[in-house]
Amino acid sequence: MIDNEKLLPGVRFNEFGEANVVVWAPELDEVSLLLVESEVQLPLKKQELGYWSLQTGALKAGDIYQFIVNGNRSPDPASLWQPQGVHGPSAAYDLRSFKWTDKNLPQVALKDYIIYELHTGTFTEEGTFAAMESKLDYLVDLGINAIEIMPVSQFAGARNWGYDGVLPYCVQDSYGGPEALQHLVNACHEKGLAVILDVVYNHIGPEGNVLPQYGPYFTDRYNTPWGDAINFDDAWCDGVRGYFIENVLMWFRDFHIDALRMDAVHAIKDMSPVHILQEMKSRVNELAEQTGKAHYLIVEMDLNDTKFIKPTSKGGYGLDGQWVDEFHHALRVASGQQRSGYYSDFEPITSLAKSYKDAYVYDGTFSEHRKRIFGVKADGYPGEQFVVFSQNHDHVGNRMLGERTSQLVSFEMQKLLAGAVLVSPYLPMLFMGEEYSERNPFMYFVSHTDPELAEAVRKGRKREFAAFHIEGEAPDPMGVETFNSSKLQWSLLPKEPHQTMFQFYKTLIQLRKSQPALHNMDRQAIEVEPDVVNETITIRRWSGEQEIIVVLNFSKSVRETWLPERGSGWKKLIASSDSQWNGIGIMADPPADRLIMLAPESFAVFTNS
Repeated sequence: MIDNEKLLPGVRFNEFGEANVVVWAPELDEVSLLLVESEVQLPLKKQELGYWSLQTGALKAGDIYQFIVNGNRSPDPASLWQPQGVHGPSAAYDLRSFKWTDKNLPQVALKDYIIYELHTGTFTEEGTFAAMESKLDYLVDLGINAIEIMPVSQFAGARNWGYDGVLPYCVQDSYGGPEALQHLVNACHEKGLAVILDVVYNHIGPEGNVLPQYGPYFTDRYNTPWGDAINFDDAWCDGVRGYFIENVLMWFRDFHIDALRMDAVHAIKDMSPVHILQEMKSRVNELAEQTGKAHYLIVEMDLNDTKFIKPTSKGGYGLDGQWVDEFHHALRVASGQQRSGYYSDFEPITSLAKSYKDAYVYDGTFSEHRKRIFGVKADGYPGEQFVVFSQNHDHVGNRMLGERTSQLVSFEMQKLLAGAVLVSPYLPMLFMGEEYSERNPFMYFVSHTDPELAEAVRKGRKREFAAFHIEGEAPDPMGVETFNSSKLQWSLLPKEPHQTMFQFYKTLIQLRKSQPALHNMDRQAIEVEPDVVNETITIRRWSGEQEIIVVLNFSKSVRETWLPERGSGWKKLIASSDSQWNGIGIMADPPADRLIMLAPESFAVFTNS
């Protein structure tokens, strides 16, 4: 762990405009700073624990620089800005130069998050942070209060999902660089939007990875899907841990990010007495005491293991929340979509009902797909610690053709899926464009400049889908058209049926915010009744005096349902089959006998108040 603030990785400027330059390179004999314009080399001095440092007034903000390591020119491993891409020199950026106006603005509490996942390059035609700012009012109007930005750390070229980043501290140049990101976050906060940033600490991308030139950032002790694991517990791991811990703190402290979504943490290998995630959370807590702000860590992981979100006082890592892929899997199967691969582990209706109640579907039960008993109980953890969705970048983009749900199910089923997510006792997340039934796919795309690597990616995608016996050709991940055809079509929004879908989402989000029983994160205040024969699920939720009944009909037939008997009767809040949502008619408030007729592929919400 880095204790000395003067040993923050990279280039940091002090109040006098001097640059404090730090590199961790424990096994090198010399390291020099190269001022590219003048070709002047300045040697760094070796410090303890493998650090090299230099304080100089010769390097100014905006200057282009490199390091000389092993006789070669190399970007700064903690570069903040690569204006010429991953293979070019670094540019010095003063993180303190941006004038923030959000200091006294209130933060959105985690329990209130309505999340909208987006990819910077395809969210707008321009594919930049600045262009994203032009859509913030739209998101506020929709009811969103938290955006989740897919990874922005520097990757090769200008087209990538972001999970091939190679410089964790650097903000992608084609998106606008570090100042543009700071400006975006500030603009979000002024409009009441929290910002979640997707970060990757389980691997480094394949092109432009300079970390091995500087030190043992990787270990062959473990294998991951992407090669050698990042070195969190082998020889010289302290410097590596410090590098990534400081990266976490930088996003919160210097970019005012509200939360980090940490990609695939099950692929982080660490057998240390204090797991790297636990140490990160501990340092984040220290930062929160200094800033007076909340800083959340939310993980994606495929383990159904509550130790990640368990408080440190009870032996856990203390993280704030996690994605629940199993809710998505169960919802997909309930909607009648194909049960192949890991989806084969899920049953229509019953799996979804279980996830509503228990979060995890597999919580100590046998998984046929995994051929083992899998998961633990998630009892005692509030709903705000779980993020659910009907689609996200993975579950769309990892299909061969990148089809969105709008291309796979009916308009009625799309509304039902939206309702299923937004009435859950968990944090809901939308994937960009689903709110107006975007038709364009979201495909896998890259822009590697290494021809051999590019060809290897093409062949890898073909092999991947051959294993699923999918016919046809996978789109070329390197193709510009693959990227362009994945962009949102904002011109669809005012047209039908897209405007109706948008208004439906807007209304549904407002209901979740305004109805106490829907907004309640208490997982004990829910009852779930699945009906496998009729393919329906009835959910009862409550908060104080209010009760809510939600009936979900996944079948292709009209279903009769009796609502529970209540003294004051039931009032309809919304029915997805109503004609105003392009449905078949208008559902009236339930009659005295409480018998309702639910249209195929629809849902309705009722309240007793």
